[in-house]
Formats: sequence, structure tokens, C-alpha cells
Amino acid sequence: MILVVDDHPLFCEALQMALSDTMGPAQVETASSLEMALERLRSGAEIDAIVLDLNLPDVAGLDGLTRLRTSAPGVPVIVVSSMSDDRIITAVLHAGAAGFVPKHSPRDAFVTAIRAASQGGTYLPQGYTPPAKGAPPDAERGAIDRLAELTPQQARILALICEGYLNKQIAFELSISETTVKAHVTAILRKLGAQSRTQAVRIANSASFAEILRRHERS
Repeated sequence: MILVVDDHPLFCEALQMALSDTMGPAQVETASSLEMALERLRSGAEIDAIVLDLNLPDVAGLDGLTRLRTSAPGVPVIVVSSMSDDRIITAVLHAGAAGFVPKHSPRDAFVTAIRAASQGGTYLPQGYTPPAKGAPPDAERGAIDRLAELTPQQARILALICEGYLNKQIAFELSISETTVKAHVTAILRKLGAQSRTQAVRIANSASFAEILRRHERS
């Protein structure tokens, strides 16, 4: 079974039809949120591949990808998004995606990506330029690994910190108490190995996290 996780009904329906038409009897199901996808996995459904939109209502940044990979180890996750610059593609690949397909791609690209991922390969879109050989990816990959440890709420708070929000403003924005915000900030700093909010922002930026989240909110 192929699980398509996307909250845009028209795109979801079109992709479901395209995959069903071109991949024969393969069963295709959809989920409009990360929680619905996780519930499908918890139900014991046999999922062969997951197609995941980065921009979901209950996802911050790469959180959806990392949680699906944790919940369904061994199941390839192909990311789809309207955000398709090289840094974002590199970030999702470092976070464990089996491929990346820009949303404007022809339907054949989605079929090819799923087939490649199902056979243990990786699908990359035309025009993608990987980091230059010799450029050290370890710092960025390490930052992504640490960011993956954040809960969804912590990821949202870090996104607001990257935007320059103070604790009081974050509390208002998320409808939680300032004390709760402070507790989350302490946990964020501990998980990132940061000594200050400024250092946490640097770590987030090194993994393109803030950029992904800003575009996520605008799209």
C-alpha cells in the first residue's frame, strides 16, 4: 500500500488517481495530517511507501519526516513540496528521505520516485545540485539530527525564536503560559547542546530549519 500524506484534496486526489492508474493494483490511501498517517501506521497497515508533503497543519519543518521514519522504520518516505531549492532538498535527504519530488512535477516523476524508493534507491529531481564535493556536510547533518529530537511544540517555539519572538510573545502566539514557554526553551537548548537562544538560532539556521519553517508558514 502507498500512503499519501497531504492536506490539499485536489492534489491528493490527482496523485491517488495517477498512482492507481500507472502502478496497477497497488492500493493507494490518503491522510490529511501527520496524526492521521501515524494512526494508520499504528493500526498495523502494511505500508510499502509514504509520500509526504512538508507543509501539513500539524507539522513543523522536518518533524513529520523524522516521526514517520521513526514510526515506520524501513518504509521509504518520498517528500513532495512546492519548496524545492537545493538546500531544502539536501536537508530532507540528510533527514532520511528516500527522494524529493517538486509538486509541479509531471505525474511520471511521482511514479518513478516511488519505484526507485521501493527498490532501495533515491529519487532526485532534475536540476538538483548536491553540495560541492569536499564541502563538509557533517555540521549540517548533525544539526538536523539534533533538531529531529524536538517535539512538535518545541519545533514551533524554535521557529518563533528564529523570528525574534520573546517568551511573552511566544506564549501569546501559542496560547500557553510564559512559564511553559521557558520550560520548553530550556529543553530546546539542552537537546541542541546550545548555551543560549542565539546559539540555538545558529544551529537551526545551519540546517536550513528556519528557512524551511518561514516558507512553510507562507505557503
